[in-house]
Amino acid sequence: MSPRLIMAAMVRTPLLALALAMTAASQVRIEKIAYQGWSNCYRLSNGRLELVVVADVGPRILRCALPGGRNLFKEFPEQHGRSGEKEFQLRGGHRLWVAPERLATTWAPDNVPVRVEIRDGVLEARAPVEPGTGLEKQIVIKMSDSEPRLDLLHRLRNTNPWAIEFAPWALTMMAPGGAAIAGFPPRGKHPEVLLPTNPLVLWAYTDLSDPRWKFFSKYLVLRQDPARPEPQKIGLFNPRTWAAYLLGTDLFFKETAADPAAPYPDFGCSLETFANADFLELETLGPLQKVQPGAVVEHRETWRLLSNVRLSAWTEPELDRILAPLLAH
Repeated sequence: MSPRLIMAAMVRTPLLALALAMTAASQVRIEKIAYQGWSNCYRLSNGRLELVVVADVGPRILRCALPGGRNLFKEFPEQHGRSGEKEFQLRGGHRLWVAPERLATTWAPDNVPVRVEIRDGVLEARAPVEPGTGLEKQIVIKMSDSEPRLDLLHRLRNTNPWAIEFAPWALTMMAPGGAAIAGFPPRGKHPEVLLPTNPLVLWAYTDLSDPRWKFFSKYLVLRQDPARPEPQKIGLFNPRTWAAYLLGTDLFFKETAADPAAPYPDFGCSLETFANADFLELETLGPLQKVQPGAVVEHRETWRLLSNVRLSAWTEPELDRILAPLLAH
């Protein structure tokens, strides 16, 4: 769908319009809109970046774009406007899961309305407690006043009367046709550095001969190709966990801090990337924790979005050049 048609779909409903969440000190605008068949959605924008959060299901962030631009997130048009399904729906966009991956706990449906609250320009979307897991999920979004950047807080509360062990898992489904870039921890030389610095984790279906993969000394690249349906996935650990997605000349970047002393799921992964014929995922994970009854686990990400990013070749110097402004922060 073209950006113009997407914007046309974001029809404002005057009777439902929310008072703009603005102050003299903030340029962040939050308004209630209809989007892609869902009546209860919220658009956040600051003139440099815009998001759409759906409240009829979720919590989900379904749109991330430059103002008026194309959605960098994957959407499934056949699922637009739907809710109440008994089974989990991919739906698209950004979501919150728990690891390790199990059908009964990870794939719990998020197909019912969520409660949205707005305080001082910060949007909080809270889902009802999941019947099958006893977990309450929440996503809190704080957008920068003037930069194409936002801070994202994921919360999971254990409402069970017993402790459970899990790790927070934040997954962002990117639109097809781009390439993911992930970073390894700082490199060193032999024999000065003798011990391993990070795991590189493979799944049973990972095929390193697949041409979608490209490895550099500092970077790992996975290209999304709609003509190749075979899924691919790799995980790794980096104390400064980050991943980027280049789609045309738009670059989406997200990062989180990881604790080298803490246990992480999937043989120690703080980052995983997955691709099939439909989309590519950038996934960050928190540490595995035994969460007591009533306790809350938090997982933070920072997102940035750059425009007019032009890569002349898939070389390490070129990747250094486009990533330097982001990794300098």
